[in-house]
Amino acid sequence: MTNPVVATAGSTDPAAPLVVLLHGRGSHEQEILGLAGHLPADCAYAAVRAPIAEGGGFAWFANRGIGRPVPESLRANVDWFRAWLDTAAPAGRPVVLIGFSGGAAFAGGLLLDDPQRWAGAAILYGTLPFDAGVPTGPGRLDGVPVFVAQGDHDTVIPRELLDRTWNYVRDESGATATTRRDPVGHSIAAPALTALSAWIHRIG
Repeated sequence: MTNPVVATAGSTDPAAPLVVLLHGRGSHEQEILGLAGHLPADCAYAAVRAPIAEGGGFAWFANRGIGRPVPESLRANVDWFRAWLDTAAPAGRPVVLIGFSGGAAFAGGLLLDDPQRWAGAAILYGTLPFDAGVPTGPGRLDGVPVFVAQGDHDTVIPRELLDRTWNYVRDESGATATTRRDPVGHSIAAPALTALSAWIHRIG
């Protein structure tokens, strides 16, 4: 595969923390890039287009069901993404992952595959990729800042997977967890976006 299509915003300083924005299934990089305007101005933002064409947009992996990646597809695309990222952000530059919905599962796959590579990861209105070939044992994310936002009325992501993600991050993973639930469906609540910005500012 070729390098991804990437849209950028924010700081152009090559030493600035890089926040990578990962869109949901069937969406594209320009849609999620709009988050950058609500997040800290001193960071660089890179919204990446997923590699699989789907539904008029793009997807990060083949699915066995909503929130359940095919392990081989997730593995191949994690490797593809890392090949690009490790050139775009050499070791030593802080990288924060922010994924929404299907992008949250992909961000979770990257996070679980190599926890120490990331300055932090935000799992927004999605699930970690359980049973998809990446480790999810106790203490896997020891000390890594992880932000989880969910909607109480989300009917897109199975509640079982939302609850499993919530409980794993808070109680089993060892992550430095920041978690919130808001009375919304499958969309980013304004207070969650404010909290996300504050979280990036703290860890950056």
